[in-house]
Amino acid sequence: MPADPSSPIPLGLDPLCDADPLQPTKPPHLLAYLATIPDPRAPRGRRHPLTAILAMAAAAVLAGARSMTAIAEWAADAPQPVRAALGARRDNPDHCSVPSETTIRRTLGRLDADALVTAIGAWLANRDDLTRHRRAIAVDGKTLRGATDTHGRQVHLLAAMDHTTRAVLAQRQVDGAPGEVPAFQPLLGDLDLAGVVVTADALHTHADAAEFLVTTKQAHYLFVVKANQPTLLERLTRLAWHKVPVADRTRDRGHGRVKLRALKVVSVRHFGFPHAAQVIQVTRKTRDLGTRGWHTVVVYAITSLSFAQARPARLADLIRGHWTIENGLHWVRDVTFTEDASQLRTGTAPQVMACLRNLVIGVLSRAGPVNLAAALRHHSRDPQRSLATLGISLG
Repeated sequence: MPADPSSPIPLGLDPLCDADPLQPTKPPHLLAYLATIPDPRAPRGRRHPLTAILAMAAAAVLAGARSMTAIAEWAADAPQPVRAALGARRDNPDHCSVPSETTIRRTLGRLDADALVTAIGAWLANRDDLTRHRRAIAVDGKTLRGATDTHGRQVHLLAAMDHTTRAVLAQRQVDGAPGEVPAFQPLLGDLDLAGVVVTADALHTHADAAEFLVTTKQAHYLFVVKANQPTLLERLTRLAWHKVPVADRTRDRGHGRVKLRALKVVSVRHFGFPHAAQVIQVTRKTRDLGTRGWHTVVVYAITSLSFAQARPARLADLIRGHWTIENGLHWVRDVTFTEDASQLRTGTAPQVMACLRNLVIGVLSRAGPVNLAAALRHHSRDPQRSLATLGISLG
């Protein structure tokens, strides 16, 4: 279940806002990454730098802005030192101007959203030094239910998110859920995945995806297996699971429920799926507090990780960690940022706003689990807090 959005802010939030200004020996700050994004506007008539517009939008979303209007209002209220630090246009030595709502809306609606998510993902990866983790990346898609593209179709985004930091490292707009499958390899194509475990739901459980990850990217996979792969699923269900001992158990209690999980693992060879090394059965039992009845679900998965590379407890962590992209990213964007209620219609603006929300979720999650709704309120009370969290110095 998702975390309670009204729970207190953990103590780990304050260091984000008290960060020291970046030193020259440290990785470039966010503005340097935003400066790599091509400007979609014609050179003639540009009054405000693109980097400043993007930085203001990011700082505003970090302060709780949910719309283009709110971004423009935050920029208009920002004091002069904050405007200057974000790279705003300087009209005279004592005054920096900010773009109007119309300028912000038109610019973000024409922006190369793929370039934006690449820049943000690179900055988060650099800032967090993701190589220090035993990395796992979850791939999953989400429909922005209130937003449509220029053809009137709902916007559907496929994202790759680091399990630990919730940093979205890649994101692409695809043609609905069926469009996720052909977009899987292009989504991950530019990422360094050597030694990384990629987790995905049953939609992506295909032989070519497994081959791509292991052979081309030198990565590992852990895929859920369901009825879209009937032969593989039948082969899994027919194993003598009743003779396999439970290798890992967990019990969680919260949000009015008790959850029990029991995991069994079998090492395999030549199982009819590329590079398969272990197959997994997870039995989940859920009971609402105050009731006696249990709801039981059995889930199967397959992985290229051998027993030596991933013991049962690690596999259990990877399976649970995969759902972080649903609970810790998609659910948060819906509940905290009311993303599904947004009715943006302008060009790439829906995807750009999703990228900015991903940025905020990723940067606020660096210190560990945090109540994002409370964190946004915390940043809304002082515009300088957004700058500190984004690693931007006032000078």
